[in-house]
Amino acid sequence: MRLYDVEIASRLLLGTAQYPSPDVLADAVRASGTGLVTVSLRRESAGQRAGQSFWSLIQDLGVRVLPNTAGCHSAREAVTTAQMAREVFGTDWIKLEVIGEQDTLAPDVFGLVEAARILSEDGFRVFPYTTEDLVAAERLLRAGCRVLMPWGAPIGSGRGLNNPFGLRAMRAHFPGVPLVVDAGIGLPSHAAAAMELGYDAVLLNSAVSQSGDPVAMAAAFRLAVEAGHAARLADPMEPRDMASPSTPVLGQAVL
Repeated sequence: MRLYDVEIASRLLLGTAQYPSPDVLADAVRASGTGLVTVSLRRESAGQRAGQSFWSLIQDLGVRVLPNTAGCHSAREAVTTAQMAREVFGTDWIKLEVIGEQDTLAPDVFGLVEAARILSEDGFRVFPYTTEDLVAAERLLRAGCRVLMPWGAPIGSGRGLNNPFGLRAMRAHFPGVPLVVDAGIGLPSHAAAAMELGYDAVLLNSAVSQSGDPVAMAAAFRLAVEAGHAARLADPMEPRDMASPSTPVLGQAVL
């Protein structure tokens, strides 16, 4: 898989928030086989160097870092956070979040497009957290994005793929654009379903970090993503309305 012309070893992308301990986080990242993790910039700790041990842990894992603008509610706030993240983490990759509704944490697609345009013009490689809306997707691509990250369901809900039709339509409408299902994944079967739809990767956090055994769950998601991608490449059979016998009827005894 290539994102912004960079090869990523795994199609499972992992968040780093809310793990029981740093050691569990490190073990889960290794078990997942991921090559890319998301990290958030905690602006309230910027002057206290409180995140230095966490940053050292991430660097030791040898994975690529994708900073995000989690918690931002306006384009201006997201742009400022992205610029700070570039200085802290030394990368022009940014997962762009502009939240528009507090209960569902739904993206504000208007602010998202505005922030994506500003950041793209400033040299950022933008990974926008968006909906499955095709018009918003078109605007994001025009703004300079080369990857789209539609949600499966509200962040942290674990509901899986709320709108398979919309996600399938997005995949069909943008066959050459890398697409990553981001948010709402709760079970390995949800991740496999996303991959079977033809998505290039899945990004998840709570499904692993909030499980009873994050390390085991990370390993399960790794297998699910690999299985779903392999199934997609194998060209699955189409669903049918009627039964079709799998055993040949020719040559049966006539009674």
